[in-house]
Amino acid sequence: MALTAAKVLKAVEQLHKDRPFAEHPLWAGMMTGAHSVPQLRVFAKQFGILPLWNNQYHGPLYVICPDPKWREMLAEVVYEEGTGRLYADGLPHNQLYTNFGIGLGLTRQQMWKTKYGPGALGIQKWFKKLCNKSFLEGVSCHMLAGESHGPGVFGKMAAMLQKKYGLSDQAVAFWRVHDTADEDHSGIGKKLLGDFAKTQKELALVVKTVEATVDKMFAFYDDIYAQMLKVEGGKPAHARHAAARRRVH
Repeated sequence: MALTAAKVLKAVEQLHKDRPFAEHPLWAGMMTGAHSVPQLRVFAKQFGILPLWNNQYHGPLYVICPDPKWREMLAEVVYEEGTGRLYADGLPHNQLYTNFGIGLGLTRQQMWKTKYGPGALGIQKWFKKLCNKSFLEGVSCHMLAGESHGPGVFGKMAAMLQKKYGLSDQAVAFWRVHDTADEDHSGIGKKLLGDFAKTQKELALVVKTVEATVDKMFAFYDDIYAQMLKVEGGKPAHARHAAARRRVH
């Protein structure tokens, strides 16, 4: 059966439904308040490989975009990440993110000087490779895979962070902003698909890229979660972790 942009988007949606990231024990614990504060600090530092270095991902997509109309749209994404003047009251997203770490007792310098684990370094290498290699693959990787699952989850997570850990509005602003911004960015990715994936080979490549990226994202989550468990002596800090792990595996 011939692929169409609509069928590819349905396939991408199904990939996320088959592997809902919110059921991974890392994110399940974030949603239920099951992690300890020391564990959250590990999470904040390791996950920072994405928001703190976003210029290495969205930036190349803007540079290699072959169409001036879409380059303008991507420029808005890069502008928002770098300045926060569309969604974040003028705070760059990297500063929004370090405010999250500060709310947990870390310093801004600690966030920027993190020694990343293999999961973080692996996802950084993957994103940089695809966002520099091919516009279609970069959009599929970053916008259709990496940014399409946060909306609807990050807002709830922010509420739990405030309720359970007493974080301020400033400390959770990154997650609230990305509940909206990621929806906008992934929406751009969906619109781009219709213009840049014309052949059957290109359409199939989109699905293949999203599937591979989801695999690598879950490996990233696994690595962060494993590091978090070491803080508590190698055992889940709460029984809900174990239940979430069974749902994922």
